[in-house]
Amino acid sequence: MLQLSRRALLKRTALQAAAAGLALRTATSSGQVAGSRPAQVADVSVLNPRNRVPVSLIIDDSTCLVNLNRLAVPQFAEAWGKRQVFRQPWRDWPMEIPDAFVRKFADYSDEHGIKGKYSLVPFPACVGRLDRGLPGWTAQALDDSLNLVRTRLLPNWDIHPEMITHTWAIDTKTGHPYPERTLKYMENWDWSVGRSTDELADYMAYALRILRNVGLPCEGITTPGGFGSRVLPELAQATLQSCRDVFHAEIPHYFRHLHEEGPQSVAPRVEYASGLDGDDPHCVVSIIGCTGDWTGGWDCSNRGDLDRFIAPDLKTGRLVEVIERGQPAILVGHWTGIYFNGEEVGFKILQEVVQRLHRRFDHLLWMKLSQIARYWAARQLTHIDRDGVGLSLQAPFASADFTIQVAAHGSAAPQLQVGETRTALREINRAANLKAGMWLREGDRLVLCFDLPRGHSRLRL
Repeated sequence: MLQLSRRALLKRTALQAAAAGLALRTATSSGQVAGSRPAQVADVSVLNPRNRVPVSLIIDDSTCLVNLNRLAVPQFAEAWGKRQVFRQPWRDWPMEIPDAFVRKFADYSDEHGIKGKYSLVPFPACVGRLDRGLPGWTAQALDDSLNLVRTRLLPNWDIHPEMITHTWAIDTKTGHPYPERTLKYMENWDWSVGRSTDELADYMAYALRILRNVGLPCEGITTPGGFGSRVLPELAQATLQSCRDVFHAEIPHYFRHLHEEGPQSVAPRVEYASGLDGDDPHCVVSIIGCTGDWTGGWDCSNRGDLDRFIAPDLKTGRLVEVIERGQPAILVGHWTGIYFNGEEVGFKILQEVVQRLHRRFDHLLWMKLSQIARYWAARQLTHIDRDGVGLSLQAPFASADFTIQVAAHGSAAPQLQVGETRTALREINRAANLKAGMWLREGDRLVLCFDLPRGHSRLRL
C-alpha cells in the first residue's frame, strides 16, 4: 500500500517528485504581486482580531455522498500508466461517505465552535454533476445531502469547489473529460501548466457555477493536488476574476500553499490589491495551511500522527509553534481520511487535537477562511493616519472585530465616529473579554476593538 501523503511527494524519489501534482502545497508562492499598500502611521499596530489567534480547519476531498478517492485512485493509476505509483486496495473501500457522518461531524463542530473550509467537489471523479444528479444515488438522496450542507455546514464553513472533478480535466465547451488519458489531462498534475489567467478563470467559473446552481455560495477556491503550482500569478488572478464574476465575491481567497514545518510565515498573503481609493477595490487572499494532513491521509494509507499537531504535554507540536508566533493556525485534513472508510480515524484525531488546543490555550478564535481573508485584507489595506489627537481610517473593506494598539493620550473613553454618529467604546479590565465595541489599557498603550466600516471613519482618543 502506498505510504505517501500528497503533500510530501517532493521529498521522495525523482519519479515521485514528478508526481508533485498530487499536491505539493509546500511550493513557494514566488511570482505573486502584493499590489497597492496604503500608509499606516508608525505608532499604531493592527493586532489579530480581538487580540486572539485565529484557528481554522481546512477539509479537502469532500463532496456529497461520493467517497471521492474510491473512484479517484484508479483514475490516477491510469494517468500514470507504466509508471503507476498507486496500488491502494481501492476496490475494498466503500463508495459512499454517508450523510449520517456529515451530521455527526456537524454536531461536534457546532458544539465546540469549530469553523473552517469544506470542499464540495462539483463533478466528483467524473461520476456526475451535483446540479444534475449522481449515478448510483437517487435524486432525493442528493437533494438531502445538499440540503444538509446548506443547513448544517454553511453557517460555519466556507464551501469551495476543489476544481471540477479532482481527477480528469473537463473540456468546458463540451462538459466532458478530454479523451486523452495522461497526466497532461489530470487536474492534479499537468493540465494547468502554461494556462493563461483567462483559461484558468474559465475553468474555475465552470466549477463555481455548478455550486451556484445548487444554492451554495463560494468566496474561494481550493486547488486539487498540484493544480496551479507552476502558474501561481495566473492562479491568483483567475481566482479573483472567477469568484467576482460568478458570485460577486468582494474578497476572493484561495488555498494553494502549505508549510507544515519551518520558520516561513503562514500568515495570509493579500495579493493584487488595486483601486483602494475608488468604489471598486480589488484583492485576492492566499490562505496558507500550517500542518500536514496528520489525520489519516487522503487515501487511508496511514493512521495519522496526532502528536505532530500538539503533543500530550501540550508544550510542543506544529500548532503550538504557530500559535505562539501569533499567526493563524490553519489545520489541514482530508474528508476521506477523517471518515477513514467508516473507522473515523481522522475524526477521532481531530477531536483529541481540539481538546488539547482548548486545554492549552485560552485566546483562540475559530474563524472561516473567508473571515480570516477579510480581516487580513482590512489589516493590510486600511489607510491609518493621525487626525489631531485621534486617528483617521480609510478602509476599502469592512471587517468585524478590528483591533488596534495605540499610545494612550488622556483619560477620555475612545469614540468611533462614522459620519455624524459617535459611539463610545466600553472600557474593560481583562483582555480575555475583549470584543467589538470595547477597549482596555495595557500600560501606556490602549487596545481598541471595533467593527471597522467600509469607507471613512475616525477614532477619537
